[in-house]
Amino acid sequence: MNQDIITKLKEANLTGRGGAGFPTYIKWEAVKNAQAEKKYVVANGSEGEIDIWKDGYLLEKCPEEIIEGVKLAMGTVGANKGYIYLRHDYFKKFKKHLEKIIGQQPIEIFEEFGGYVGGEETALINSLEGKRCEPRIKPPRTSEKGLFGYPTLVNNVETFYWAAKISKGEYHHTRFYSVGGEVKKPGVYELPIDASAKQILESTDNWPTFPFFLQVGGGSSGEILTSQEIEQKVNGAGGIMVFHLEKTKLLELAKKWSNFFFQESCGQCAPCREGVYRIKEILAKPEVDRVLLEEIFYTLKQTSFCAFGRSVPSPFETLINKVYKL
Repeated sequence: MNQDIITKLKEANLTGRGGAGFPTYIKWEAVKNAQAEKKYVVANGSEGEIDIWKDGYLLEKCPEEIIEGVKLAMGTVGANKGYIYLRHDYFKKFKKHLEKIIGQQPIEIFEEFGGYVGGEETALINSLEGKRCEPRIKPPRTSEKGLFGYPTLVNNVETFYWAAKISKGEYHHTRFYSVGGEVKKPGVYELPIDASAKQILESTDNWPTFPFFLQVGGGSSGEILTSQEIEQKVNGAGGIMVFHLEKTKLLELAKKWSNFFFQESCGQCAPCREGVYRIKEILAKPEVDRVLLEEIFYTLKQTSFCAFGRSVPSPFETLINKVYKL
């Protein structure tokens, strides 16, 4: 039974829905094969990206399937306990209902206290242990040495939802997308995993009738696409934000991102801690120094300790290169 679901995950080519897109079966298999007295499973419902809310939608509409997926994972890998790790507002909104579904099963609802970076799986582990919420050095990976030093499986809540569907033969290679911004029908939609930005906007009746550009993947770290690039697939956290090309205040948008990154950086490494501060500082000046910005972007991508710092340049660089010509 246990190997059967791992085989199904592999055949379905299910990848993580939190943004990284790592093959799910590899994680499950690694924790299953690990030799240890204890093991843990964690459903990550941090969802710290701005303007991304598909995990919240699933927690509200499909909590039974998420918990079913967590239980399935626990039985498969031989876990002693499971956790559903939620950001503050999700914890307050969904805790009681989730606990009612869980009943006496060894699954605990945990409130995140580390902000956006708390969604990174090693920072999540630190948070669960009551430590400072910041990423750990890899290796070892969480599948080898995770929560309290034991092998731990960490997946996004949507990944557990699809694992439950796959176990019942109800997976049809779709995923959930958050669609927002200057659209008529903002919301969360289930569509094919290989859908392009154009297909998503057209099929949801959200096609812009004005000059526009998009931010895809994430609401803060997502890259900018012009209206000539809409055939590109939407990966990452599955978000699409539509912006009016002529009405959007581009510098204010960039400042919004810089404020978010400045607020959410854990401050563990100097490139990220200093880099996001300098970006915020540069954007506040009357004249933006593009050369200095590019130097900071390069440093962030090459030397940041975790994916948070390395992802910071993407929205700024693509906005500057494609839309906002400094």
